[in-house]
Amino acid sequence: MVTLTINGNEHQVEAEADMPLLWAIRDLVGLTGTKFGCGMAQCGACTVLLDGAAVRSCQTFVGDIGDAKVTTIEGLSGKVAQTVQTVWADLDVPQCGYCQSGQIISATDLLTNNPKPTDDDIDAAMTGNLCRCATYHRIRAGIHEAAKRLEV
Repeated sequence: MVTLTINGNEHQVEAEADMPLLWAIRDLVGLTGTKFGCGMAQCGACTVLLDGAAVRSCQTFVGDIGDAKVTTIEGLSGKVAQTVQTVWADLDVPQCGYCQSGQIISATDLLTNNPKPTDDDIDAAMTGNLCRCATYHRIRAGIHEAAKRLEV
């Protein structure tokens, strides 16, 4: 039995130490906003925050979590997160939406740590978050708009 703190709630789960956090989140806890994409930490669909830092949950193992706090798209909150989510809707950033939970988590992490990112900063922070619909220009515009709104 392992205790995971996900979105502020403790969950007792039957999981081996080598189980990917993604499977614990989706299959054992029942939070399905975090998506499986590639299973190799290459696409970013499974991105969650671990103690506030973006990580790929498909390659982060339950046994490595310890007391760290996990935040999924369902539990994402705060001024930066709310601004990113509002801008995403206002600018119609997603197309199919499959990758967007990972995109939003990564954008929130970026803007939390760098409130005025350049295009190069955005490219570096969002590398590894793939979008099959290629809405990268809308993602970048969304991040810039969120940064602008957060200045006020």
